[in-house]
Amino acid sequence: MGTIGAALLLPTKLKPERDREKDPYLRRTRRRRCNSNNYIIRTRNQPQTLTVAARLFGPAIFEASKLKVLFLGVDEKKHPGKLPRTYTLTHSDITSKLTLAISQTINNSQLQGWYNRLQRDEVVAEWKKIKGMMSLHVHCHISGGHPLLDFFANLRYFIFCKELPVVLKAFVHGDGNLLSNYPELQDALVWVYFHSSIPHFNKVQCWGPLRAPSAAAVDVAGDTPQPCAEDCNCCFPPMSSVPDWPQFGSPAPPQENEGLDLRRQST
Repeated sequence: MGTIGAALLLPTKLKPERDREKDPYLRRTRRRRCNSNNYIIRTRNQPQTLTVAARLFGPAIFEASKLKVLFLGVDEKKHPGKLPRTYTLTHSDITSKLTLAISQTINNSQLQGWYNRLQRDEVVAEWKKIKGMMSLHVHCHISGGHPLLDFFANLRYFIFCKELPVVLKAFVHGDGNLLSNYPELQDALVWVYFHSSIPHFNKVQCWGPLRAPSAAAVDVAGDTPQPCAEDCNCCFPPMSSVPDWPQFGSPAPPQENEGLDLRRQST
């Protein structure tokens, strides 16, 4: 997620020491009056070259020490099939730390500020019980809202797919007590919604069970879990816990003979 906001700058090795006599940054100054021929060499600050190293193609690694968890009005002992449970995950490019809020609705205060509105690198998710089956529904914002997101839609989609295993591990680690109390939730399917104003990236994928997300999720269209049309006891919550999330129409169905091309490659 951090690579969406800014590349990491890594300093390269300093340039080899240059000839002192030809170096304009070196100058001689007298050390003592008693010895006019005694000189020392002083160097001014030399510019260092920096190499931009965007960690786009390296492995996505979850570090528990960089995760901060906030519990806001939820009960660890309450099953998400009876009490709404939502995850709001954000990343700081400055500290490289993740903040996970576990609450009944999206933690909107976590998404305020011009930087978050510009980057849109947050991930939100909610537990749902649909026809008696529990599932985790994850939402990512690929593009839409301002032209910059549209311009980098392809790159943003790639990065979100690459970092999603880290996101899911953050959910599991941060809400570990709930999953310990209800281990069957580890077998719940994970549905990922990519929201985009560009039809090609506006799609839904099934990543398999939470305990072992698939390394090659496949696009789906029309096969997402749907709650009962009438009031029932087998679907919960009756309304989505993330109602304010932007929608850009129905996910685009896979094009003919492109089923394999739309698979996310393992990184």
